[in-house]
Amino acid sequence: MEILQKPILTEKASALTEKANRFTFRVDHRANKLQIKSAIEKMYGVNIVALNTMVVVGKMKSRNTKGGLVSGRTPKYKKAIVTLKDGETIDYYANI
Repeated sequence: MEILQKPILTEKASALTEKANRFTFRVDHRANKLQIKSAIEKMYGVNIVALNTMVVVGKMKSRNTKGGLVSGRTPKYKKAIVTLKDGETIDYYANI
């Protein structure tokens, strides 16, 4: 099970990073907080002060096609917000 799927690089997540030294990741929905914490500390070599997780519900999407209205839902996913110790940072592009 690959715990860390990808970092979330939205405008809201970037504002959190700049203001509060908090970084956001999309993680496997089966992973718990202890597994997420150890995976981030191992991959990036940082000390985590706090870890918050949430399950983001998928949005309803619809589009008009020649056959009529097609509606569906984007998949749900789990998001982890990590607060790091002061003075530490994560470079997302260092481990590519």
